[in-house]
Amino acid sequence: MAPKAKTNKKPGAVVNAYLLAYNFIQVFGWSYLLYQIFDFYVRPPKDQSLWDVVKYTVGIFQNAAFLEIFNVATGLVKSNLTVTIQQVLSRVVIVAAIAFIPETSDSPGLTLALVAWCIAEITRYSYYGFNIVGFIPYPIIWARYTFFYVLYPVGVTGELLVYWTSLGYVGRTKMWSIEMPNKYNISFSLWTVILMIMLVYIPLFPQMYFHMMQQRKKTLGSPAVKNVQKKVQ
Repeated sequence: MAPKAKTNKKPGAVVNAYLLAYNFIQVFGWSYLLYQIFDFYVRPPKDQSLWDVVKYTVGIFQNAAFLEIFNVATGLVKSNLTVTIQQVLSRVVIVAAIAFIPETSDSPGLTLALVAWCIAEITRYSYYGFNIVGFIPYPIIWARYTFFYVLYPVGVTGELLVYWTSLGYVGRTKMWSIEMPNKYNISFSLWTVILMIMLVYIPLFPQMYFHMMQQRKKTLGSPAVKNVQKKVQ
C-alpha cells in the first residue's frame, strides 16, 4: 500500500506544478498584451497598426490555449471537452481572420475584442491558478463572476465587427473559395462560412450570458465564498 500512496502523490504534485505554471504564465502573457494595447494608444508608433504591435503576443498566448483542450481530454482538468474546444477554436478563428485578412487589422472591433479578452483571461487564469494553490482571494472571485456583465457584450461586439470587416475583403478576392465548375465538382465559400459563424452568435451569446449569471449567483451566494469575503473584510 505504501508504494501505491507514493505513486499517487508524485503525479499530483507534478500536474499541479504544470497547471500552476501554465495559468500564471497566461496571466503574465495577457497582462503584457493589455500593457501593449494601452501603450499603443498612449504613445502611438509610426507606421504601425495595433495588430503590428500585438500580433506575436496574441499568437503565442492565444494558441497556447490549445493546451486547455489537452488538459481536459487527458483528465488533468475537469471540464466539458466540447465546450472547451468551441471556446478555444472560436478565438483561434478570430486571430486567423485578423492575421490573414489585411483589412481587419484596422477594424474598430479589434481593440474591443482584445481588451475584453485580456481582462477576461487575466481574471480567469488568476482564478484557476489560485484555486490550485487552495486559496482564491475574494476580489478575484468577484471579478471572475462579475466582469462578464460588461466583457461579454464588449467582446462579442468586437469579434462581430472583426468578422464584418473581413467580409468585404473575402468577397472581393474570393479568398480560400472554390467555385464551380471544377474537376472535383465541389464548391466552398469562405464568405458564407464567416457569415454563418456570425449568425451562430445569435443563439449562443444569450446561453453563455445567462449561464454566467447563474454561475455568479451560485458562486457568490455560497457559504464558502461568504466566509472568504468575511476574511477579506
